[in-house]
Amino acid sequence: MDGLMPALVKHQAGEGAFIQLVEIPEDLAPDEVLVEVKATSICGTDVHIYTWDDWAKSRVKPPYTFGHEFGGVVVQVGSQVKHVKVGDHVSAETHIVCGHCVACRRGDAHVCLNTKIIGVDREGCFTKYVKLPADNIWINSKELPFEIASIMEPMGNAVHTVLSGEVAGRSVAVVGCGPIGLMAVAVAKASGASRVIALDVNDYRLDLAETMGATDLIRSHRVDVLKEIHSFTKGDGVDVVLEMSGHPVAMDQAFKMVTPGGRISVLSLPTSPVTIDITNDIVFKGITVKGITGRRMYDTWQQVAGLLESGQVDLKPLITHRITLEDYEEGFELMKAGKCGKVVFQLD
Repeated sequence: MDGLMPALVKHQAGEGAFIQLVEIPEDLAPDEVLVEVKATSICGTDVHIYTWDDWAKSRVKPPYTFGHEFGGVVVQVGSQVKHVKVGDHVSAETHIVCGHCVACRRGDAHVCLNTKIIGVDREGCFTKYVKLPADNIWINSKELPFEIASIMEPMGNAVHTVLSGEVAGRSVAVVGCGPIGLMAVAVAKASGASRVIALDVNDYRLDLAETMGATDLIRSHRVDVLKEIHSFTKGDGVDVVLEMSGHPVAMDQAFKMVTPGGRISVLSLPTSPVTIDITNDIVFKGITVKGITGRRMYDTWQQVAGLLESGQVDLKPLITHRITLEDYEEGFELMKAGKCGKVVFQLD
């Protein structure tokens, strides 16, 4: 397969992106597959790259095709690929790992010291075809819509965050209701949380949180957050806090709202150092703090697939906008304004 295809390219160091013609990937390595992308969704990481913030400046090297969340169909396989076949409907683990560093060898490949991410460190999926190692492919049921397949990867972040400790019968607070926070609401509810409290300053996102299963909503900019939390928990604090905002004030509140002996799992990426009262909010409270990155490979994927296939988690309400790749500016503006759930580019 040869020729050109339109792609959304991070064309230069600076804000924005352009649709450009790029070469269709060819010369597959023996262990690689080529996937025809049917749907691809915008991630918060893509917004960082699009707006060219400090993280993007330090990490990515334009020009290249970005994007890393997708669902599609395998159209070609390398000579040594056995477990993936042409015609399979797939998603992909986007972290390409080395397999031989100390983290990989102890079974923690999600924190591989040599991780390369598609759409960040190598060519991505905001285009018609993408190639990647067959080991990174997750085969889906052909009944699963491609748009849902495209958001399994970020759902994995939510599942990893929620299930990094006990949830059943416990109160859970989700601090920050961006798309992954909204998924975390649904996963916590499906996993037996006794109460799921969603916190944000964005009314649109809080309304979505209620749709996804939140039992209580806190509009952080309008109320005394800690007072509200104590009213919901009989003054004890929350058993499990999932920090998804990265905002310094919200992070401080997150550590203060967790109950003694509780857990806080942090997925967010603050753009600057955050001050935390370690003595009073961590040590004296005896809490567990977990840093979350990516998805455990591949037990988190198994959990994601199980939650979707069983119907315990329904992500359809989360997909609020379906647009073409050519309308990318609209999609990124929606993401920047927080006036959306997940925005999906439909390439089919």
